[in-house]
Amino acid sequence: MLFIILFIVAVVAAGVAYYLFTNGNVKVDMALKSATLYGFKVKGLDGSSIDFAQFKGKKILVVNTASKCGFTPQYEGLERLYKRFSDKLVIIGFPSNDFLDQEPGKDAEIAAFCQRNYGVTFPMAAKIDVKGKRQAPIYQWLTNKSLNGVESSAVMWNFQKYLIDENGRLMKHFSPKTDPEDPAIVALLE
Repeated sequence: MLFIILFIVAVVAAGVAYYLFTNGNVKVDMALKSATLYGFKVKGLDGSSIDFAQFKGKKILVVNTASKCGFTPQYEGLERLYKRFSDKLVIIGFPSNDFLDQEPGKDAEIAAFCQRNYGVTFPMAAKIDVKGKRQAPIYQWLTNKSLNGVESSAVMWNFQKYLIDENGRLMKHFSPKTDPEDPAIVALLE
């Protein structure tokens, strides 16, 4: 009898865990449940691999970007921030077409646009989905407290920012309206 009760409890617990670790219709891989970002590798705009483990000891600012957005000029502030704090900060841009088709280009076109118009030198990932049914695993981690251990958030628009500490843990997110050089961000970098 005790065995049956334990079995039922285990099945219910597994069902609850499954429910908690799904993000809308996106099934979240249990391997993503980690307190740090260091387990992630993503494809870069140039086809190379960006391994987040290589950034141990530095803060990381993750930003979803778009070329045809009212916030696109934030690339300038992101580049200045990257250069100013290059010894202790890495910025990773994630182009996304999730908001009003404001990033319709292919990876090579996005790279050329960023370089030509804003002189972007910080790493840029290949275009991904940052929300919805095809949300990229890294954004599942960034937006889900059950995975990152800090907070849940929704990506509200292009240029939402996620600050990761030197140990790969989520510190805080900032709205798209927050300028990259806002004193609230700079204070966390100094």
